[in-house]
Amino acid sequence: MKDFQKMGGVAALIEALTFVVGFVLYFTVLAPLSSGSLDPSQTVAFLADNQGVVYLLNLVSYVAFGVFLVVLALSLHDRLKSVAPAMVQTATVFGLIWAGLVIASGMIANIGTGVVVNLYGTDPAQASLIWLALAPVVNGLGGGNEIVGALWILLVSWASLRAGELPKALNYLGLVIGVAGILHAVPGLGELGSIFGLGCILWFVWIGIVMLRTNPSPIAEKASRLRTAS
Repeated sequence: MKDFQKMGGVAALIEALTFVVGFVLYFTVLAPLSSGSLDPSQTVAFLADNQGVVYLLNLVSYVAFGVFLVVLALSLHDRLKSVAPAMVQTATVFGLIWAGLVIASGMIANIGTGVVVNLYGTDPAQASLIWLALAPVVNGLGGGNEIVGALWILLVSWASLRAGELPKALNYLGLVIGVAGILHAVPGLGELGSIFGLGCILWFVWIGIVMLRTNPSPIAEKASRLRTAS
């Protein structure tokens, strides 16, 4: 159990790193995309000129993020299942769904971008139309919808707070992040997405450090041993 906790701690720190890399790329090299100032034809032209960076962004921020999220979600489940089984089981389902969605989003984005860029050389207008159809799919799966991830963080934090398993301040931060991510989907509250994104970086770093430095509570370890023995 302890080794798995260490793996979860490392995974959490990597999650934070993927967020940082994504923010840096998105608001520097790929700033024209984040600004929303490009029309579809300009967007496709920009993608053609920066395909390598876009590919890296999707690979790190979505595919790698999703892979390490599986490790973190399962390690948190392992840590909390003995003290809050029902809620943690529900939370873990949302965590694994989130992982699947973001991995799918990144893979679709990279494959779709390749198709758009290849078509751009012969038919820019058709490439623009394909991008218009592709972008909502990518955003809907994982790029612009934080509800599933927010529910996972919210439920994990709530379960941990009730069980007294992780630091209270960390759990309260998770509750705030979870609520912000859910409300982000409400029209007119899109700015809360920034709170969710930046808050996640802090939450992942914090929970990673906690999992690397501290062991599960004696109650959780005892319950886990009893279940294994039975």
